[in-house]
Amino acid sequence: MKHTVFFFLLFLASQLALGQDAVIAVGQAEQDKAKLVIDDPELGALSGDQKRVSAELLEVLRNDFLFYKHKFNAVDYVEKGKNSFSTPELEKWQANGVSFFVAGRMDPGPGQSVDASFKVWSVLAKKELYSGKVRVSSDGLRPTAHGIADALYRSVTGKPSIFKSKILFISDRTSGKEIEKELYLMDFDGRRVDKLTNFNSVVLSPSISPDNSKIMFSLIASRREVSRTKVRVLKNIDLKLLDLKTKKLTTISDRPGINSGAIFGATQDTIYLTLSFSGNADIYELNVSSGRMRKITSHYGDDVDPSMTRDGSLMTFLTNRSGRAHIYTLNPSETEKDVKRISFVGQFNATPRFSPDGKEIVFTSWVDNGFDLYRIGADGNNLVRLTKGFGSNEEPTFSPDGEFIIFSSKRMLSRRKAVQDVYIMNREGEILGQLTQDFGQCFSPQWTNL
Repeated sequence: MKHTVFFFLLFLASQLALGQDAVIAVGQAEQDKAKLVIDDPELGALSGDQKRVSAELLEVLRNDFLFYKHKFNAVDYVEKGKNSFSTPELEKWQANGVSFFVAGRMDPGPGQSVDASFKVWSVLAKKELYSGKVRVSSDGLRPTAHGIADALYRSVTGKPSIFKSKILFISDRTSGKEIEKELYLMDFDGRRVDKLTNFNSVVLSPSISPDNSKIMFSLIASRREVSRTKVRVLKNIDLKLLDLKTKKLTTISDRPGINSGAIFGATQDTIYLTLSFSGNADIYELNVSSGRMRKITSHYGDDVDPSMTRDGSLMTFLTNRSGRAHIYTLNPSETEKDVKRISFVGQFNATPRFSPDGKEIVFTSWVDNGFDLYRIGADGNNLVRLTKGFGSNEEPTFSPDGEFIIFSSKRMLSRRKAVQDVYIMNREGEILGQLTQDFGQCFSPQWTNL
């Protein structure tokens, strides 16, 4: 019974944890911002439909950069340029305090398409950083626009953006009399949502392979057990693998009990998951091809929900070995090697997730009868509270560039009705927006570069 309760605590996010006064408060971090202007483009002889494509393209580009408002002041663009693509007038932009200037030109392409050209200038250095041309059609406008925005961002920062990334999540929107939870995929900004599964069952704990080609998740599966006197329907939490290219579904583990909380290692052949077939919930390393298995944790407490640094040198996980669910780290190269408790905040903790560089962990905690998000160094230092007074906040995950965190948040609409949606914040805890709306109850968001 204790394993069932602890699993319910963890994977269905019914109990999590927070609270501690000696932490950095939300929004204390400040940094200088560069002023970036995306100017109105020069227009060729465009048709009405082509003008609409041009306008929507410009809107997507500007909206994309608003997500990075902690880095760029891109909200207001000063006096619009005239023929700024051909003659950028850098002195004027410098006088207005602009650091980076994006100029564009839209020329007619075949049909309703537009040939979009862009240049990026470093105003202070008076240097052209980027020049490119892309054909944009109405049916593929948004992914093309995100790709252009990423190219502009890279030219300024030298780093990739989140603009081409996607978010995997679970929703119960197809539920009827029975609860159903299926997998969905959307753009990073919440647009273009696709349904990935149709199990008419409950999907849990999705994870994405390093090459973004496969999704691993748990599924509540039913089996019929036939005896001479009766037929029983047994339910088990099985681990599945979905190939996104071939749509082939395979079962990785269907051992009795929990087969969940699985993550990929450095390669998709090696995974780490929670199994309870031996009676206790422990974390195992499993080679998918050979079936060879190795114990990572071995304790009378329940050990679940692992997360791993990219180089595989450090694992964080959730365990009740101290009495209640808190966050620990260990070296996964051996069983129970260098185990260390790093969270001491709140009554319960859950869903610890590493940043891309492995230096930080974001997690959920419970304090004062509410769920909130925290960030902490992988060594247990530098605890930062990320949310306060913003609903019930759970299941945080870093973006691929480490600049953002997505999470699920439950808001009470009335005493009997609540809605849970996916939100995005920057790494300092500034809420940037709601990504799902009127899409049922949404859970377990995961970032991917699909």
